[in-house]
Amino acid sequence: MIYAEVIGDPVAQSKSPAIHKTWLAACGLEGDYRATQVRPEGLAAYVDTRRADPDWRGCNVTIPHKQAIIPLLDTIDPGARAIGAVNCVHRIGDALEGRNSDIDGIAAALDGIPLEGRKVALIGAGGAARAALAYLVRRKTGSITLLVRDPQKAESLREMASTIAIFPLSEADEALSGARLIINASPMGMDGSAAMPPALLDAVTAHSADAALFDMVYKPLETAFLATGRAHGGTGIDGLTMLIGQARAAFALFFGHPAPTGDVALRDLLAT
Repeated sequence: MIYAEVIGDPVAQSKSPAIHKTWLAACGLEGDYRATQVRPEGLAAYVDTRRADPDWRGCNVTIPHKQAIIPLLDTIDPGARAIGAVNCVHRIGDALEGRNSDIDGIAAALDGIPLEGRKVALIGAGGAARAALAYLVRRKTGSITLLVRDPQKAESLREMASTIAIFPLSEADEALSGARLIINASPMGMDGSAAMPPALLDAVTAHSADAALFDMVYKPLETAFLATGRAHGGTGIDGLTMLIGQARAAFALFFGHPAPTGDVALRDLLAT
């Protein structure tokens, strides 16, 4: 049976198998979708093994492999190359191509929010943050503040946008001040990962009024970040919107069939 999967470390929290299995059943397609834990030191061996499996159609890629997998692939889609991160690998003949559908998921979450000329604060500096930056540049936002653990490691992101200001987590209050959108593109608050620091949540408390808050984390669905923002006048957008949005592009690549439309029942299933 043909199959695809999601890889990461950790990966047990992923809801991607539930999404793709639901769509496979709804479309009447024979196939499977799995979650496979791949340690960083085992990534190259994983790619070699899957190349040799004729039933394997590709994989979604999550933390911490979105950048590390790039040199292991044959071709990189121009959009993914511009972002510098891959979250979807699929076969083209005998070659493996890397793409980035995170930006499609981000668009599904944020296209309805006015952002042109407005300040946005972005937490994180990994592959998901790079996709968010690409989307924000496309939306012609005003200033972008990047809030990260290690500002030095985030310097490479300046090449993506000329309006970036980089702050350490200890300066969260200044970074979030005046932001009309606050995005958590880090794993902080995700089941199995570190909690969002109290000082950062204090800054969210101070600057959420009339702002939108988008958390890419989807397990738990109601994170401390979103709950704090909503409690202090903000509008919350959970990670399921992005997850389903990016899965649509991947499903078509893996199984050669468009995903079903209508997400209400699927959201209800994933929220349980």
